[in-house]
Amino acid sequence: MTKSELIAHIAARNPHLYQRDVERIVTSIFEEISKALGRGDRVELRGFGAFSVKHRDSRVGRNPRTGASVSVSEKAVPYFKTGKQLRDMLNVG
Repeated sequence: MTKSELIAHIAARNPHLYQRDVERIVTSIFEEISKALGRGDRVELRGFGAFSVKHRDSRVGRNPRTGASVSVSEKAVPYFKTGKQLRDMLNVG
C-alpha cells in the first residue's frame, strides 16, 4: 500500500472528512515520526510496533563488482520491531 492508497482508503472510510484533510493528517503523522527518529527518540504505536534508530559502526566492505576494499562510514539506520498484536494477527492460522 502506498501513501496515496492509504489516504484514499482512510478518506473512503470517513466520508465526513475531505481527502485533502486526510492527506494533511497522514503527512503530519509521518513527519512527526521522522522528526522523532531524527532526534534519536523511539516511537511506539501500541499494538502495531516501535520505530527506533540503530547505529552501525564504520567498517571495511568489498565492492562486489571489483572485489576491492571500500571504507564504509558509520551511519544511523531506521529499525522497526512489530508489536505482539500485529504479529499475532499476521500469524493466525
